[in-house]
Parts: sequence; C-alpha cells; structure tokens
Amino acid sequence: MDILNFVVTIILVTASGALAPGSLFVANISYGSKFGAKSGLIFSVSHSIVEFSLVMIFALGLLTIANEPIVRFVVGITGGIFVIVFGIVQIRNSALFKPKESKFKKTSFRHLFFIGLAFTGFNPFFIIWWLTVGAELILISLAFASFIGVIFMYICHVWMDYVWLIGVAHLSKKGTDIIGSKGYRILIGVFGAILIYFGITFFTGAIF
Repeated sequence: MDILNFVVTIILVTASGALAPGSLFVANISYGSKFGAKSGLIFSVSHSIVEFSLVMIFALGLLTIANEPIVRFVVGITGGIFVIVFGIVQIRNSALFKPKESKFKKTSFRHLFFIGLAFTGFNPFFIIWWLTVGAELILISLAFASFIGVIFMYICHVWMDYVWLIGVAHLSKKGTDIIGSKGYRILIGVFGAILIYFGITFFTGAIF
C-alpha cells in the first residue's frame, strides 16, 4: 500500500468514528453551548490521551505477531464484520439518533477534562471499535512502517477529533442545531456506506 492509499484509508475509516454521535459528542454539544470552542478543545485533549494510550498498548501487543497468518486472518475477518455492522448502525443512527439533554450544565474546565476521560474510557463502542476496526488499522500501519506507521496513522486520525469537537462546540455556542441538521445526517449516512465498503474489503482481504 502506497502512502496516499494508506492516508486515505485511515482518514475515511476513522472519520466514521470521529463523527459518529455518542456520549462524548452529546456532552460536547451540551457544554459547547455554554463554553464554546474551549470545551471542544478540552474534550479533544482528554479523549486523545485515552485513545493514544489504548492504540499504543494494542500496537505493542500486535507488533510481535503482526506477520502471523492466523492473526491477519482473525483480525481481518473480525474487523471486516464489525466495520460492516458499524456502517449499518451508522446509517440507521443518521435518521433516528436523538440526544438526551445533559443534566450537567454547571462545571469547570477541570471537570470537563475528567468528563472527557470518562466518556472516552468507559464508552463500550469506543473500546469495541479499537478492538476490531482499529486492530485492522493498526495491523495495516505496522505493515506499512512498523511502529512509526502506527504513530503516523494516529496523527492522520486524531486531527479530525480536534477539528470536529472544537467546531461542533463552537457552533453549539452560536446556537446551531447540529443534530437537527440535514447535512450532518447525510454526512453520517455517507460515512456509514463507506464503512460498509471497507468492511467488505477487510473481510475479503483476509480470506483471499
């Protein structure tokens, strides 16, 4: 895989996770309406601390066995199935998702940091995503440039978290209804379809 295909694959697959509605996203909208872009930045930092640690742990675990055929097969099959499932769920959520109003309206920036840590580290979707879809991306990264490839992969991913969370928090402060936006729902649906495509690619790549 050349560097352009590598970067495009990482961005398209990981964007689906970054843009997907979830607990951190909802909290970001809620607190963003009060604090604006600052809350988005704090959530991004706390999220990336947990995520980068998790990615490095997984990468270290896979580093010595990345070239084993059975590992490639199991991760490819599992990752492919879960990518397809996540894609279908994402398309469904693009039409049905309705966030609940957050009850935590009064807080400090320090509390926002810990909220970001908790909503990331204790999010089952987040953990499962990196155990399945993310594991496939880590294997691709290890094959591309070993441990440096994993760090490069994470850089290609994490900037989207910052841009998205800060942007959404800023728009919330301005009174923009992100969830109610037709454009946002269409975007989520499109990335759901992209996930299904990559899921099929991961699945067939592991078999053939």
